Amino acid sequence: MFVTAAYAQSTTTEGAETHDAAAGEVHTETGVANEGGHGSGVFPPFDTSTFASQLLWLAITFGLFYILMSKVIMPRIAGILENRNDKIAQDLDEASRSKAEADAAIAAYEQELAAAKAKGNAIASTARDAAKTKAAAERAAIEASLNDKISAAEVRIADIKTKALADVGSIAEDTAGAVVELLIGGKVSKAEIAIAVKASASS
Repeated sequence: MFVTAAYAQSTTTEGAETHDAAAGEVHTETGVANEGGHGSGVFPPFDTSTFASQLLWLAITFGLFYILMSKVIMPRIAGILENRNDKIAQDLDEASRSKAEADAAIAAYEQELAAAKAKGNAIASTARDAAKTKAAAERAAIEASLNDKISAAEVRIADIKTKALADVGSIAEDTAGAVVELLIGGKVSKAEIAIAVKASASS
């Protein structure tokens, strides 16, 4: 087949363009800018041509986050903190009330204990005084009874002594009469013997 020089040159030019296009695609896929491409080769967040859109989206995102925080998250956190503060305040109030009740119960117990001690001391003192009074009365009654018995015994002893002395005089007169009768062999009158016994007793 006959090939002209113009056809061969056009064919060579198309093959080169095709090869360059393929090379550009390969470079584009690997992220490396080709010589004939439109990329600048800068990391997108640092690209000055996209700063305006980045700032816009940053403002929108910050605004949405701020609205979310102020309208949803912060009220919930504030509600949780308020509920917890209310619960703590209730617990503190209940603890204070329980402490006041315990203090009142302790004070009432101590007062009742003091009253019971005072009552016990009063009862003991009354019982002691009553026992002393009873013992004194019993002692006085016993002493009075003993005095009466002693007086009665003294009276009996005096009677017995008087009777014994009377009997001794009679016995002495009889004995003296018998002795005189034995000594002198005669009888002596009782009046004379009585006078003699009395005289000897008085001497």
